[in-house]
Amino acid sequence: MSAQATENATATANGSVRTPLLSFGADRIRAMLPHRWPMLLLDRAYDVEPGKRGHGVKNVTVSEPFFAGHYPDQSIMPGVLIVESMAQLTAVVLASSWAIEDSENQAARVGYLGAIKQMKFSRLVVPGDQLTLSAELGRGFGGLTPVQVRASVGTEPAAAGTLVVSERGGPGGDGPQ
Repeated sequence: MSAQATENATATANGSVRTPLLSFGADRIRAMLPHRWPMLLLDRAYDVEPGKRGHGVKNVTVSEPFFAGHYPDQSIMPGVLIVESMAQLTAVVLASSWAIEDSENQAARVGYLGAIKQMKFSRLVVPGDQLTLSAELGRGFGGLTPVQVRASVGTEPAAAGTLVVSERGGPGGDGPQ
């Protein structure tokens, strides 16, 4: 895995080992996810604790194809694409935890969005904004994992809620393995 560790594994005060945090650029994200342009929305992931949490960036530009119709007189990023950006960060956090020897199959294992719960949108996202994303995975049950997600522009919250995600499994896409 060609992720860049942002810190070395270190022992904490109670003796447990802290996992190094990882960063992923656009090329590595493209290898981890099955999405392609125009649906690949995540530009960068950072401070990723594999399988637990992470942060990401979505740079919003006026050349995004959805701005042509949403809305022509006032460009606004659709809320569903803000949610999709947070879901893609979630997939990177999950994929970063899968075995290094399985890195060729990471995109095949990325699952599906099962539910969107209590999502609140509190700010319009427009061209020139940089969405800062965060995802924190909860305890999975029955192949589904709840994820607390947030998106903000600067210090202003743009969206927050819970996603429920699944994993497809190995190359055959037959569920968690």
